[in-house]
Amino acid sequence: MALGFGAQAQDIQERTIKFGHLNNTDHPVSFGVKRFAELLAAKTGGKFKVQEYPSNTLGNELQQQSALQGGVQEMSAPSTSSLAGIVKEFGLVDFPFAVSTFEQADALLDGPLGKALIDKLPEKGLVALGYWDLGFRNVTNSRRPITKAEDLQGLKLRVIPNPVFLDSFKAFGANPVPMPFAELYGALESKAVDGQENPFAVILSNKFYEVNKYVSATNHVYAANIVLVSKRFWDKLSPAEQKIMHEAANEARGYQRQVSREAARKAVGELQAKGMAYNDIAPAEQERMRQIVKPVTDKFAASYDPAIVKLYNDELARIRK
Repeated sequence: MALGFGAQAQDIQERTIKFGHLNNTDHPVSFGVKRFAELLAAKTGGKFKVQEYPSNTLGNELQQQSALQGGVQEMSAPSTSSLAGIVKEFGLVDFPFAVSTFEQADALLDGPLGKALIDKLPEKGLVALGYWDLGFRNVTNSRRPITKAEDLQGLKLRVIPNPVFLDSFKAFGANPVPMPFAELYGALESKAVDGQENPFAVILSNKFYEVNKYVSATNHVYAANIVLVSKRFWDKLSPAEQKIMHEAANEARGYQRQVSREAARKAVGELQAKGMAYNDIAPAEQERMRQIVKPVTDKFAASYDPAIVKLYNDELARIRK
């Protein structure tokens, strides 16, 4: 045994990993980074040190992506949406009403589809170690509960400036308004927009309950983060070091998802305690909403790699059984 460990110890160098992300230190993404750092330190006898840079301190998602590609930053955990600019098939993850449960989301991302997307990244200078939970996105607004597709008609909603999102909400007759997140609270307060869509924990931490009365579990999109490593850094690692990185990421993933989903569950209760009116949407109605946006998703899918689109559809059929 001692010899085996000795051989492995030589394969592990002292390394410092700058790990940047968008979120604050009380966010589940940050908890995931901390757990990954602990696991990595334990598995390398303290030789791998992870330095966390939260809250955009290393720049926005695209600036950090460039830093990873250039080899000046080792790791980040952006939303998968941010990769659609370099691998457009990542847009599939943002297709509305594709999955309706966490189990389905995990099956899709941890299975062949998630891997096929990850396999397209090394040629772009990035290596991915799996997907973390950001959560289902839900609509809040100041006018009425959303219980069916028609309730979205005429609502001015701030959405993330993503073409799939914009066209999807237009399909429901809403008036989607792209605007920077920093301006959103003021716009809700002044009624420049009626509502917005975000995961429950984001709705709570940004105090949207002060300016919106209704929160509806539309669960219209499942959002994920992706754990990225600079390929320039990755290629310097020994096979033993790469294996440890994969192991630590896999173990951190289960923990991060658990923390994130528990935070979402608690946030719903807190939003109601703050006076928001909460409602679910019946599964049959969600299925109807999926059919309404199908022309939108078909349009975007037409510009993607057909083999990956086929895999996506096959996987959805498998996980919905």
